[in-house]
Amino acid sequence: MTAALAEQGTRPAPAATPPPTARGRRRRGLDQGVPRWQIYLPLCLYLLFTLVPFYWMLLFALRPAGSNALVPWPITGEHFQKVWNERSFGIFFQNSMIVGVASLVMTTAVALAGGYALARFDFRIKKGFMLALLASQFIPGALMLVPLFEIFKNLQMINSLGSVVIAETVFQLPLSIILISGFIKNVPVSLEEQAWVDGCGRLRAFCAVVLPLLRPGLIAVGSFAFVHSWNHFLFALMFLSSQDKQTIPVGLNTLIGADSVDLGALAAGGVIAAVPVVIVFAFIQKWLITGFSAGAVKG
Repeated sequence: MTAALAEQGTRPAPAATPPPTARGRRRRGLDQGVPRWQIYLPLCLYLLFTLVPFYWMLLFALRPAGSNALVPWPITGEHFQKVWNERSFGIFFQNSMIVGVASLVMTTAVALAGGYALARFDFRIKKGFMLALLASQFIPGALMLVPLFEIFKNLQMINSLGSVVIAETVFQLPLSIILISGFIKNVPVSLEEQAWVDGCGRLRAFCAVVLPLLRPGLIAVGSFAFVHSWNHFLFALMFLSSQDKQTIPVGLNTLIGADSVDLGALAAGGVIAAVPVVIVFAFIQKWLITGFSAGAVKG
């Protein structure tokens, strides 16, 4: 018995259980208070509600013409070939890519300059300028079609992709400037001041110190500008008249006839239009969420 007590005394004491973290307590409380089916059932219903339209579009795009099957088999690419070659979707795709990339570059560059000015400088009309930026978000783009058309007509830019790029950039700048300004405010001014002390000018200090920290914000603003320009229908319809200048949204509209609609071709065109957007969001999802959340917080 003495040996057993001695052996028990030499055994190491059991490790103390660490206190549960706040996240662990919340999860344990959630698991104990709410059945899992009440969480997963609404999520599954929402996912089903979201994915069914996409499946329906793929179904019409991939199954043969005249088929009523609920499963696209045998799979055919005749609808894609028809819209790409016969309906000039290759040209529409190229024009939409030019407009989207150009709007992305112009919006990001101008918003970066404007956002830095609002974040780092104090001037007399700063509050009024911010109020004007916010108020501009309540103006529908349709109200500006007539004056914009007259301006581009006088500049001889009608039926030019440049007119659509300028219009898209102008209407996306207010929100982009606000987001970039909020993101720059979260970067400490002391970082720039240290670069100034080391002999850097303001531009060099901005490019070397601040700009690398703005990557999530720039990706968020750029992706928003690209997707908006890619999907926008109104400006391209009003400012572009010839078929070789039209973009994908206008091209999709041409597939809807007065008496009939080619559902297979329309679905194939919708898939072509959705692919670049899906790819963009698939690659930049993390940066997009970080950029929008950081730009919405005042530093």
